[in-house]
Amino acid sequence: MARIVNSLAELPQYRALLCDIWGCVHNGLAAFPEAVAALQAYRAKGGRVILVTNSPRPASGVVAQLAPLGVPRDAWDDIVTSGDAAQFAMLNGAVGRRVYHIGASKDATFFEELTGDLADLAARVEPITRVPLDQAEGIVCTGLFDEMSETPDDYSEILAEAHARGLKLLCANPDIEVDIGDRREFCAGAIAQAYDRMGGTSLYFGKPHNPIYALARHRLAALDASIGNDETLCIGDGILTDVQGGVNEGIASLFITSGLAASHFGDDTANPDADLLDRWLIEQSLNPTYAIGNLR
Repeated sequence: MARIVNSLAELPQYRALLCDIWGCVHNGLAAFPEAVAALQAYRAKGGRVILVTNSPRPASGVVAQLAPLGVPRDAWDDIVTSGDAAQFAMLNGAVGRRVYHIGASKDATFFEELTGDLADLAARVEPITRVPLDQAEGIVCTGLFDEMSETPDDYSEILAEAHARGLKLLCANPDIEVDIGDRREFCAGAIAQAYDRMGGTSLYFGKPHNPIYALARHRLAALDASIGNDETLCIGDGILTDVQGGVNEGIASLFITSGLAASHFGDDTANPDADLLDRWLIEQSLNPTYAIGNLR
């Protein structure tokens, strides 16, 4: 089963990290100092760090968030978000050009912040327009309207109407849940999952799906084109996103056990119980290459 390690420094053979952010580098309220120090030390030795997140925000929005949380600029080389990959698909008409937006007002940046290649693409195609559901050609879901008080059950009528009309749903964040401090909230992936269950069609662009990894490889190649999959390590606390994504892409993975699944591995979150971890991984039918309590 997964080899439990005590620190990132035990794994010197990897030249690049595709590292999750939420639950690994910060908890939504503040950075994890040990994780920041580990990434800084890794980069100081010549390693490359691409932060890969299922945030529906464009990378620019995530960059603006990191420093106030205590994640300094020298802890990473570049950032790739599910929002980046999903924006590309949206602009190319994956769910039409008149779309109904499910998500909080703070996610307006998904439609408004287009930089680099995305800005060039937006200038060449018909604009994307947000419209009421009865006028929409498709749905873009960046999250819940109010993630602090709602659950996917609150969207049953909207999704039923969308399904009846045969609309596709573009999911900008495949995560099901996220922890913000001690509070757990639902993400866009929970809405997409509910739509799939009723027979609707959801399109996914973040982890564990290929588009976000293709974009991460593109960004990594811009830093060092010589780094291949065998020299790259995926890091994250999502067994069905970070670890499954690594398996899908043929990339080794380091599973952070103190994140979303922490309650399964004993009382000491920094040091998972090996037997409990092995049994849980068998239940998940997934086996990360390595496991660690928290990134350090």
